Amino acid sequence: MTAVLQTAPVEAVPNYRVSLRKFTRNKLAVAGLAVVLLFLLFCFVGPLLHSTDQTHTDLGQVNLAPGGAHWLGTDAVGHDELGRLMYGGKVSLLVGLAAGILATVIGTLWGAAAGYAGGWVDAVMMRVVDAGIAIPALFILLVVSAITTPDTAGLILVLGLVSWLVPSRLVRAETLTLKSRDYVLTLRATGGTHTRAITRHILPNSVSTIVVAATFQVADAILLVAYVSYLGLGVQPPKTDWGGMLSAGLTAAYSGRWWLIVPPGLAIILVVCAFNAIGDGLRDAFDVRGRG
Repeated sequence: MTAVLQTAPVEAVPNYRVSLRKFTRNKLAVAGLAVVLLFLLFCFVGPLLHSTDQTHTDLGQVNLAPGGAHWLGTDAVGHDELGRLMYGGKVSLLVGLAAGILATVIGTLWGAAAGYAGGWVDAVMMRVVDAGIAIPALFILLVVSAITTPDTAGLILVLGLVSWLVPSRLVRAETLTLKSRDYVLTLRATGGTHTRAITRHILPNSVSTIVVAATFQVADAILLVAYVSYLGLGVQPPKTDWGGMLSAGLTAAYSGRWWLIVPPGLAIILVVCAFNAIGDGLRDAFDVRGRG
């Protein structure tokens, strides 16, 4: 009598588990995620544990070197630099995250509509994108900042409106591929609307592209905020961000007061590199090539 060996069917690993496994294997991406989480805790929870006055000046505590009372020293008007680093980081991260998400949402809707419509509508919409890309975003920010004094909400709005161009091109390219798939053609043949095709099929299947684009947009937004604030056209005192701290501490650095420029400079570098590392990790995790 022949024995029949029965083997249990191999359960397919869901895509999100494969993506998570690929992301966690990317040590640089995991380190970037850890850095971002640490800075979020530092900037949003830190002020609750290390309370400082960042509004009023204290001329008796001006330009103190790092020590026991002030771990990162004080600035030219007596503000505690550690507390100011937290306060400025809260503004930089809030503006960067909000502007990056806003730019991604606008770019996603524009690119999906252009790619799905095709024809002359696509041509006109993408010529608008090409014209916008030809104008440097920093130039637009400088013009707007020279005309008006932006607050935090104003910076978020302006950054979102000048940063949506690249995500729109990425989503458009994805839409051009997806709209010819069988499930989209079947929906259209059975009387489905264009809106339903975009919201139910095009956008959900473009999530990987959208998420990766959003990650890079946040990093770019943080850099743009730093650029504008460094030139003195960002949020106005007593508010500040990391770029404003760099601008305020530049002249003092030549006098040996390194603590006014090194901490915010390192913070910008670490956060931007961390978001870029996360973006690279997500791009590899969502890549279907090599999955098995």
